[in-house]
Amino acid sequence: MENREQFWSEVLVFCQKTTEAIAETLMEKAGNVSPTSKEDGSLVTESDRWADKTIREAIAEQFPDHGILTEETSHIFPEQDWCWIVDPIDGTTNFTRGVPIWAISLGLTYRGTPVFGFVYLPPLKQSFYGYWYGETGLSGPTGAYRDGQPITTSDDTPSKSHLFNLCARSIKILQKPFPCKIRMIGVASYNLLLVASGVAVGGVEATPKVWDIAAVWVIVQAAGGTFIFLKDPRLFPLTIGTDYGSKSIPSLVVNQERFVLLLKPLVECIL
Repeated sequence: MENREQFWSEVLVFCQKTTEAIAETLMEKAGNVSPTSKEDGSLVTESDRWADKTIREAIAEQFPDHGILTEETSHIFPEQDWCWIVDPIDGTTNFTRGVPIWAISLGLTYRGTPVFGFVYLPPLKQSFYGYWYGETGLSGPTGAYRDGQPITTSDDTPSKSHLFNLCARSIKILQKPFPCKIRMIGVASYNLLLVASGVAVGGVEATPKVWDIAAVWVIVQAAGGTFIFLKDPRLFPLTIGTDYGSKSIPSLVVNQERFVLLLKPLVECIL
């Protein structure tokens, strides 16, 4: 890559402009659409499909050599070195019912490993992004950001005065005493981004798909958090030719690695 700094700047600006443009139309539709059920029981609307198509077209125009994996169309991980993983509306149930928390999520992978994540929440007018290169050999900007300002996870020890986020399919956890106050957001990306930004000390998603977590996997780690795949610890790098459409990826996010031993045993009942 001849100009790495220019490339990362182009990626960020592309995500900002694309999600903001799509958000204008989606905000007009929120709470005024009729969903249908997909085979896995999740909801989908014409707005999901429109946003998916619009993002795919924008990527194809700006980055014609990049692959694309999205929730509403292609679930097969492609052979290109660079691939975008897209969730056009994360939190479709919230979106259809007029609950003002839902997101547009874009993750960029290099040879199967997410290295950049961008999540925009139109109702809140908040954007999160981050860079995490791991063992890819890439370099460039670092850190995690909310609205352009650096964010980090909390250093606090989990307690009854701290928040831990659940998803709707993880309430089995509450059958036993839990050390924190529980919140349920209804949006996988924002659930975990609240840990990245220091609001919550942990969060769990029982059945997310790769498009739910690709972007936030980057942002959480860039912010200093720990991201744990409860069933498949070696998920990344993704495998070329694999269909990720039906693959659930139970995930735990913790604010500090030293608290994994405290929280992980409490959430493993969701498996």
